[in-house]
Amino acid sequence: MARNKHMNEKTKFKLTQLQDVFRENRTLLILLQDNPDPDSIASAMALRKLANSAANLQCSIAHGGRVGRGENRALVRYLSLNLRPAEEIDFHAFDLIAIVDTQPRTGNNSLPVEIEPDIVIDHHFCRKETKTCRFTDIRSGYGATVTILFEYLEAAGIEIDIPLATAMLYAIRSDTQDLGRDTTKEDLNAVMALYPIANKRMLSEIQRGKVERNYFQMLGDGLRNARVCGPAIVTGLGTVENPDMIAEIADLLLRDDETYWTLCYGIYKDRLLLSIRTSRESPRADKVIRKIVGRKGTGGGHPSYAGGQISLNKTTPKAIARLENLIVKRLLTALSVDNVKEHKLIQT
Repeated sequence: MARNKHMNEKTKFKLTQLQDVFRENRTLLILLQDNPDPDSIASAMALRKLANSAANLQCSIAHGGRVGRGENRALVRYLSLNLRPAEEIDFHAFDLIAIVDTQPRTGNNSLPVEIEPDIVIDHHFCRKETKTCRFTDIRSGYGATVTILFEYLEAAGIEIDIPLATAMLYAIRSDTQDLGRDTTKEDLNAVMALYPIANKRMLSEIQRGKVERNYFQMLGDGLRNARVCGPAIVTGLGTVENPDMIAEIADLLLRDDETYWTLCYGIYKDRLLLSIRTSRESPRADKVIRKIVGRKGTGGGHPSYAGGQISLNKTTPKAIARLENLIVKRLLTALSVDNVKEHKLIQT
């Protein structure tokens, strides 16, 4: 009870600060992470609702990359969202800039390096670059960023409509794998409040979102390339058109009953993207991904899942192959696995 009271006081304090930032401004750009997931999308919608209702701000939502995963595309269609490509945005044309579910210079968003956002709301560990921003609310213990936004809307007395409730509920369930990983009491409270409002039929349709035909090709490549390395399964997808598949295959491979770690990587727009997953409490996935990328790139995440990226600008195919081998070696070193004998997951 004491913790709930403390969190409610924090939310009210942060809400007051955020409303002060809104004051006397007219336009707000909300930037998502590249290749946005449901938490990023729903968080942007919730912030837009708050900005519209509390300050009558005109909001635009933008992102880099693409919305590739079938469920995520179904969510965007259901919400009739007009997501703008980040490369077409004049960032200087907006009074305020917010980023949600990501932070400055993480490597997973398209915020120009020379621009410091006015608002940062996220549930990953706070980065040094974030601390100087005008308004920040970073709650790394939360299972989803949208839970923070739910608390804002609740504290502001703003009614959450059916489409927004549906998106927020799906986002929390998606980021926590149906409340099975990295979940807090605050996430549970949000789910219990949102569930009666949400459109359950639409939730079911989003979860069964249609996939593009090349989904099955990438899935096949991921399984054929998968190697068992002791307690881990590692696979590479080569160049991908849909970067969401990297995380999706990492999730899928963790279902193997003899595996505790998975690593999947692929190349998208001159970057090597990585996703790792674990069913173990130690070591933490977010710490492991930072050891894997080292100084070559950026990475972060949560105790059981994390992602990273390394620039491949003008990198030769041979150098990329060496980098992929180094990544696997660093993973096994981080897991304290020595002299492991690899073998194919699927024998052909």
